[in-house]
Amino acid sequence: MPNNIGEIFLFALLLLGSSPLWAASFETLLMPGKVIEGHAKYEEQCERCHANFSKDEQRTLCLDCHEKVAADINKDEGYHGLDSAVGETACRSCHTDHKGRDKKIVHLDPHGFDHDLTDYKLEKRHQQVACIACHPKDRKHRDTPQLCIDCHKSDDPHRGNLGKKCNDCHSTTGWQKNRFDHDKSDFKLKGAHKKASCNSCHIDQRYKKTPKQCIACHQINDIHLGGFGEKCESCHNNEKWEKGEFNHDKKTEFPLRGVHTKLACNSCHNSKLNRADNKGNPGKTCIACHQQRDRHRGSFGEKCDKCHNNESWSKTRFDHQRDTKFSLDGKHGDLSCSSCHQAGLFEKKPEKSCTSCHKVDDPHGGKLGKECQQCHNSDNWRKKIAFDHDLTRFPLIGLHTTTPCGECHLDRSYQQTERDCYACHQQDDSHEGLLGKQCASCHNPNDWKLWLFDHDTQTKYRLEGSHRGLKCEACHIDPVTEQRAEPRRCISCHRDEDAHWGTFGKQCEQCHLPTQFEEIVLPRQ
Repeated sequence: MPNNIGEIFLFALLLLGSSPLWAASFETLLMPGKVIEGHAKYEEQCERCHANFSKDEQRTLCLDCHEKVAADINKDEGYHGLDSAVGETACRSCHTDHKGRDKKIVHLDPHGFDHDLTDYKLEKRHQQVACIACHPKDRKHRDTPQLCIDCHKSDDPHRGNLGKKCNDCHSTTGWQKNRFDHDKSDFKLKGAHKKASCNSCHIDQRYKKTPKQCIACHQINDIHLGGFGEKCESCHNNEKWEKGEFNHDKKTEFPLRGVHTKLACNSCHNSKLNRADNKGNPGKTCIACHQQRDRHRGSFGEKCDKCHNNESWSKTRFDHQRDTKFSLDGKHGDLSCSSCHQAGLFEKKPEKSCTSCHKVDDPHGGKLGKECQQCHNSDNWRKKIAFDHDLTRFPLIGLHTTTPCGECHLDRSYQQTERDCYACHQQDDSHEGLLGKQCASCHNPNDWKLWLFDHDTQTKYRLEGSHRGLKCEACHIDPVTEQRAEPRRCISCHRDEDAHWGTFGKQCEQCHLPTQFEEIVLPRQ
């Protein structure tokens, strides 16, 4: 019976296929669409991918063809072997064919893909690299090589000279940071060598057969120009090239003393004087190095050590008191030599007189002569002046003794200064010259306001009674010397307080007394 049913079904299909309309439907029933380009050559061999009436067998057929994927699953390697979700899942669940020649049946989301499910985990800097940097479009992802050199060959600064095991020195943390241990090589890095960059010694990235002698690297900056041979380490060390261990005291005939110990070698040994044969080597005399800076211009000879020493060139042993006829006293002891010795520095000895140096700053303009020491001293030019004014024609008395010289002597020549009071005090004369120029007749130098004027004897108006207690300006209105028409009449001062309004005339003294104005003495009839 089953055989009859199959025959009937086959006959029906033949009848349907005989019609052009149903021919296309029949083809679709047998093959729902064209397969992808990679499967095109098997398109007419359905049995390569399909088993009759059994979908479960399809997974086995896929793996029979895709042997590398099958091997990954069996070895738990690669994406299909590491992703637990693959398991026994049918291949068509992810890779559905019969959708056309150009259909992509491998779906990969680069943003959500977990690279840990592959045989190459992304670490450090690799996590920041775009997928296409390692996976070009013309290569299957699984065929991407995993060695560093496969990707970095083009930017390998060593040009393959150090082999292909980049991870011996480099890591994915950063290409520039390496973990190469130079101490395991034939040349351990010490001192400043530890801070030097690799290409300082390894030119053009050549790391093999690099010479270990100092001169091999430092020949180009050898300031000795090879004159001291190739054993640089006999003087220099790894810590700092400039700090040499050369013992000048033991290896030369010129022991270094004082400031010489702090000088750089090339202060004395220039580029022409660093040769081992010592030709043109600087002499041992001071003048050999210091001739250009000899401020004496050779006038004192070449034995500099008579005055100078190694501790300080400026501090000398020269004793001016002992070695010259001019003893340095007071401020002179603090002066620099060039303050006095200006013309060619010591070629010509300056004169010993004060004015030879101080003529330009002589405030007297030479009018007081050249014997400055008569008044001044070397401790302080302006203070402690020894001039005795009492020996002049104008002895200083009272406040004059504390008055600065310049208030009376406007001309620093100090000559032709007037001796009378009026010459200085004319501007502050409250009498405006009306009392003459003999100020001393009333005033004295102890205090201008203490005066000896006697109104009874020096005027025609004796002070009596209440008049004796009055101040001068009570009667002598400003200006004090103002002349009155009748200066000795009472009415000249008391007109404003005359209660009689002038009725009784101007002879106030007929009734009033100078002791008390209110006391009245009536005249006798």
